[in-house]
Amino acid sequence: MTVTRRHFLKSVAAGTGAVSVPAVLTGCFSDDDDADNTVFAFGHGVASGDPLSDAVIIWTRVTPDTAGAADVAVAWAVASDENMTDVVAQGTQTTGREQDFTVKVDVTGLSADTSYYYQFAVTENTASVVGRTRTLPAAGAEVSSVKLAVCSCSNYPAGLFNAYKEMANSEADVVVHLGDYIYEYGSNEYPTADAQVRAPEPAQEILTLDNYRARYAQYRSDSYLQLAHQNKPFICVWDDHEIANDTYKDGAENHDEDSEGSFTARRAAAVQAYHEWLPIRTGSDPLTIYRTFDFGNLLSLHMLDTRVVARDKQLSYATYLTASGIDATAFAADLADSSRTLMGSEQLQTVQSWMASSSATWQVIGQQVLMGRMNVPQELLLGLAEVEATLAAGGDATSAQAAMVATMTELVTIKSRILAGDTAVTAAEQARVETVAPYNLDAWDGYLYNREQLLATAVQLNKNMVVLAGDTHNGWASDIYPLDSSTYSIDRSSDPAAVEFATGSVTSPGFERYMGFGSDESAQTQFEYAVTTLIDDLQYLNAAQRGYMLVELTAEAATASWHYVSTITDSGYTTTSAGPLQVLPGAGNRRLAEEF
Repeated sequence: MTVTRRHFLKSVAAGTGAVSVPAVLTGCFSDDDDADNTVFAFGHGVASGDPLSDAVIIWTRVTPDTAGAADVAVAWAVASDENMTDVVAQGTQTTGREQDFTVKVDVTGLSADTSYYYQFAVTENTASVVGRTRTLPAAGAEVSSVKLAVCSCSNYPAGLFNAYKEMANSEADVVVHLGDYIYEYGSNEYPTADAQVRAPEPAQEILTLDNYRARYAQYRSDSYLQLAHQNKPFICVWDDHEIANDTYKDGAENHDEDSEGSFTARRAAAVQAYHEWLPIRTGSDPLTIYRTFDFGNLLSLHMLDTRVVARDKQLSYATYLTASGIDATAFAADLADSSRTLMGSEQLQTVQSWMASSSATWQVIGQQVLMGRMNVPQELLLGLAEVEATLAAGGDATSAQAAMVATMTELVTIKSRILAGDTAVTAAEQARVETVAPYNLDAWDGYLYNREQLLATAVQLNKNMVVLAGDTHNGWASDIYPLDSSTYSIDRSSDPAAVEFATGSVTSPGFERYMGFGSDESAQTQFEYAVTTLIDDLQYLNAAQRGYMLVELTAEAATASWHYVSTITDSGYTTTSAGPLQVLPGAGNRRLAEEF
């Protein structure tokens, strides 16, 4: 008997426990033989994303067994039932090396607010698992509740993706991924060798298109990440590590053009791989990924790009160092410079237009970095810089960490006395806690004018604005008050302009590593108390645990709870939660509280 390609694939599939293929897909394959005997599998699962009321992206990758595989036709189907019998849409898409064998279909003509199932196949015996997704409610529809699982910073070498398993099995309607889906570093770079749990592939820092594709392939081989994508539609934006640490529009901290080549070429490779491997709707300009999603009359989710499309280079305290300390005048002037931008004028105007035209109860800003004001006493900045420099050099930071804890203790004592109305507090003591500066110039704190433009929009339009953030690896919640335009001081005379809920990381290390308290819960609690005392308007901090955040929005409240896994070094873990914190809609209510 002549062994045709079809017979060969059927025999291989039969021996590897292939998933059954629905009848609707079997008719897509021909009995014709051809010269390509490549065996394909679905080694990276399935995914869906960017749901609309009538459409959703479905994704997979067919994994060839040979490097020189030719293009292949992949059948797909969408059904209203998990058995894939009530098919509502179907088709075939060809993929190959040009797309890294990924398949991304924008399925249209769907019903609003409806669960769907989808599957892919390359032969009648070789099919993907069945994925589950859901469309959004129709415009203006009455919606009682929306639940968002919010996550960021999933560093594969740093630990196991236990948090993704929790998201997969959660009550969330959608997963909102705020970036750092992958990390670009090589082995033992971040985290360092003493904390690396899994080795990255490739082993070196990724620079080329093939490098980025290989890194995504490794991440998407993780069974828990596959499960999250299989069970939930994702809405994603990138942060910096999808390209390189501390990316801005013209470069990155972790890119050296002399030794690593053109940043523009590296960015183009990273962006291409991102669009290939993520279930995101790709437009004519792949760099433009800010977009909006409406959940009926309840929620407008505006996803921003605060990283790539327009961000000016970050300020650095090193620029302002003088023999007598920091040149505060020059620093303040540059910080408030109206020409420096995080979003760019085009994106800002687009978001303002979205907010103005939306009648939804909640305007939710999904973006990468902290918007809340993280102004800390300058003494602490010097201490933190010493700790970070010591750790970066591979040294023992124990003494620097102890000195910083001692300084924090002194400052918290002074601040507590001030809050208690102690008239014996000296001018010098008061200056120690009130001489503050932003601790992270890579966040909105480094782009003051652009932040005020967005906050002013929420105030002028009388909107209930909730900001979602990631990036820092720690859980936060803050009230964000606008600045008084005449004095440039914080105006707390009325409601905050917005509240912010920020998620901890999936695996990337937080303050527990930098401050050296590790799993010491008492030290963690003391640190969190100190930080929330010293930073005005900060209502919550978790400085040590990995997990995700669940945000539920109803007509009555926007509520956040933080869900943490006990370990990322073992698949046997337990979970804990913190919160909830919530904010009510309407003037006079827009500030965070534990309960009402």
